[in-house]
Amino acid sequence: MKWRWPAIFAGIPFALLLFVICVILFIPTAELRKIAEQAFERAGCTFQAKEFGKAFPLGVRARNLEIADERGPLLRADSASIRLRLLPLLAGKVSFSYRATIGNGDVRGDFAPMPGGEAHVEISHVRLEDIPFFRTATGAGVKGDLQAQGSFRGKGNSTRGEARLEVKNVELAGVKISEMPLPDALYDTVRGALKVKNGKAVLESFTLQGEGLYVRLKGDFPTITPLGAAPLNLALELMPKSYFLERQKFVFLLLAKYLISPGVYKIPIRGTLAKPAIQ
Repeated sequence: MKWRWPAIFAGIPFALLLFVICVILFIPTAELRKIAEQAFERAGCTFQAKEFGKAFPLGVRARNLEIADERGPLLRADSASIRLRLLPLLAGKVSFSYRATIGNGDVRGDFAPMPGGEAHVEISHVRLEDIPFFRTATGAGVKGDLQAQGSFRGKGNSTRGEARLEVKNVELAGVKISEMPLPDALYDTVRGALKVKNGKAVLESFTLQGEGLYVRLKGDFPTITPLGAAPLNLALELMPKSYFLERQKFVFLLLAKYLISPGVYKIPIRGTLAKPAIQ
């Protein structure tokens, strides 16, 4: 009888594969769409798509989709898809790949809910002006070319990982946080690095190098669910050169109470990740 055990264990992945295939194939498209809408609703958002259906070989896809909250649109994508990865499934691991196109940019990656949780993301040449979150959350006009990579493992307080981003030719205009205006500026390069450990996301570095203005953002926030509700503990430091300060004198007069030393402003940012506020 012993010879049967290897055969039984070898058959488990195939049985799992067959089960998942049956689930995806036989659930009506309307039900899959409802499941997606309910998932976003639990996160306090709405999900809309002009087209929604099943994707080959095992997955779902959407076209002209929009994710929004009560303030307005947060994300738009020309197309998006999530597919079950077959090779990991044969090894007994449920894993999904995803991809979205935003204008001329591309977002792709994968995630495995079990065991333990694992996720990877890569963003290539997404224009910030194609992401409505910035205007919705801050009323700002934001431009730039974004590239980023991230990798995370674990769940809850055991989550560990890091992400890095770089944005070229950044333009910020009309930025406001809780009605407090920040200076308009052009930046050659924006670089950032974030590390997640012990239930907390820490900005190890986030700098904006502009013409006449250097900006640094630092701090942390907990990795809770939903992430948009995470309370912020951030500090925004502005270091303008004298001619830049003179050019935007009115804005810096409003920021005068945050002046901590000659030429250095330190602004505490609280609120939540979805709704930042200046203290």
